[in-house]
Amino acid sequence: MPEVRLVGPNGEQVGIVPIVKALELARESDLDLVEVAPTARPPVAKLMDYGKFKYESAMKAREARRNQAHTVIKEIKLRPKIDPHDYETKKGHVVRFLKAGDKVKVTIMFRGREQSRPELGFRLLQRLADDVADLGFVESRPKQDGRNMIMVIGPHKKKAEARAEARAERAAGRERARRED
Repeated sequence: MPEVRLVGPNGEQVGIVPIVKALELARESDLDLVEVAPTARPPVAKLMDYGKFKYESAMKAREARRNQAHTVIKEIKLRPKIDPHDYETKKGHVVRFLKAGDKVKVTIMFRGREQSRPELGFRLLQRLADDVADLGFVESRPKQDGRNMIMVIGPHKKKAEARAEARAERAAGRERARRED
């Protein structure tokens, strides 16, 4: 006669009982008999309200989805012969994106004869990576992709940490402003 290890509705161990007896107990307590570990010897079954269980697990999954951070990849495009001021501006954008916890894809576009000098682009990407090393790390090394050279920089901080830090900074700023008034 097939048997199951039965777990009660509150998680208490009932013991090893025949399936017929387990089904009878489920019917008496107006609950469902759910197999939770079919590969165990003997299989483990639990008395529970299956509809309520499905609803609660769906709500947990929904909550987990809401709390997960979405990875965003921001893109910055540069040219090999970039003006120093323009470089500083683009670097500022990269810094802002990394502080917000986003990844940054840096693309250098080569045109015409510039394609014969990929080392210019490589040096520029290396310089940018060194300039933002305290905020992010090079996730993928510079790679030539046709007329473009691409590098991805990832932030040291997770998106959620960056958000929490920004929120705390804003709150501190509001507190300072309130005290000054």
